[in-house]
Amino acid sequence: MNGETLSKRDLAHIWHPCSQMSEYLFGKLPLIPIKKAKGVWLYDYDGARYLDAVSSWWVNLFGHGEPRIARAIAKQSRELEHCIFAGYTHKQAIRLAERVTAIAPKGLNRVFFADNGSAAIEVAIKMAFHYFANRGENRPLAISLTNSYHGETLGALAVGDVALYKQIYAPLLIQTLQAKSPALFSQDEALADMRRILKGNEGKICAVIVEPLVQCAGDMAMYEPSYLKALRVLCDEFGVLLIADEIAVGFGRTGTMFACDQADISPDLMALSKGLTGGFLPLSLVLTSDDIYDAFCIDDYGKKSFLHSHSYTGNPIACAAANATLDIFESGDILGENAKKARYIADRLSKIAAYRVSGVRQKGMIAAFELAGVEYSRDLTIRVTREALKRGVMLRPLGKTIYIMPPYAIKKRQIDLLFDAIEDILSAL
Repeated sequence: MNGETLSKRDLAHIWHPCSQMSEYLFGKLPLIPIKKAKGVWLYDYDGARYLDAVSSWWVNLFGHGEPRIARAIAKQSRELEHCIFAGYTHKQAIRLAERVTAIAPKGLNRVFFADNGSAAIEVAIKMAFHYFANRGENRPLAISLTNSYHGETLGALAVGDVALYKQIYAPLLIQTLQAKSPALFSQDEALADMRRILKGNEGKICAVIVEPLVQCAGDMAMYEPSYLKALRVLCDEFGVLLIADEIAVGFGRTGTMFACDQADISPDLMALSKGLTGGFLPLSLVLTSDDIYDAFCIDDYGKKSFLHSHSYTGNPIACAAANATLDIFESGDILGENAKKARYIADRLSKIAAYRVSGVRQKGMIAAFELAGVEYSRDLTIRVTREALKRGVMLRPLGKTIYIMPPYAIKKRQIDLLFDAIEDILSAL
């Protein structure tokens, strides 16, 4: 079986995510069947390999085929593959909740399980609104940042601000408010705008939701931890909850286990997913405080209960993968090793400035820059993607933004290969 045959079979039936299918159907972009993966490499059916520079949509932490996670999944699947999580529990979920709350920012002692990142955002928004409702307050509004992205389900989309994903669905979305992002405006201006919105809507806002330090789908826009510290103070002043969307930036991506750690703050709710299972299985968690949990823990099954559920909530196999992920963090100095790799990435990134680029930036294992001196078109994105594939690298540009977020298994020589390819692409452009 070769790649071309599989691509034809795929295109006869499958509708791919975040894609314009005509680009595959008419050959503008290749649709590449992947046969296997190992470490930082994806292998196709025709003998080619591609360095996974984006961790397969930011989910893979330690490299593809990580044997410790694979073994944990296999073992758990033979013991308990799934059971209803309402009124029943199991060891893997209990152990995961204990371990995550132990390493999370202080005060996040309760864990609600969901299936994926968007689902976790839905949970957090509903939980924030419902918390105030249980206290007798109607607070239907949430604030997010301009340029933010929190997922594709309707609630998550409503608190986002990337027009490409949101604009067409605007008639379906709940009302939310957007404050200036510190990644696009000065910190003082962003905080002043946040204060203005909080003050002007006092008593109506349940939560502020942010992606700490990096607005990933918002062209990898980055800002400083000091904003988070000041935002925590503002939320406390106006009595609103702070939701940290650490779905993409958690588990070491920005250099610390959680991005909030760099600001030394605790949000009221924190959403986790993506790297949680090392890139093997979908799972998400919403961590929250005892205060929020207690507001629901009332002898009233009706309006005051949080009756949110997913069929695969707390799936034992996914929880086993997550526990294996935490085992790997505990088995060695992953963050310390990442810091060394991040310094080498910074060194190679500094050489990019010699080309026609702008906005060169980095947070831990995430690095990005913009193409300069060229007009953006979809054809530009396609060209960069194809040029990267020719050089054995998988890139997925965000408009004019080229970024990398590689698995932690990446070695120095592979970082060189990646940046050599990027420099070749810049020269070709």
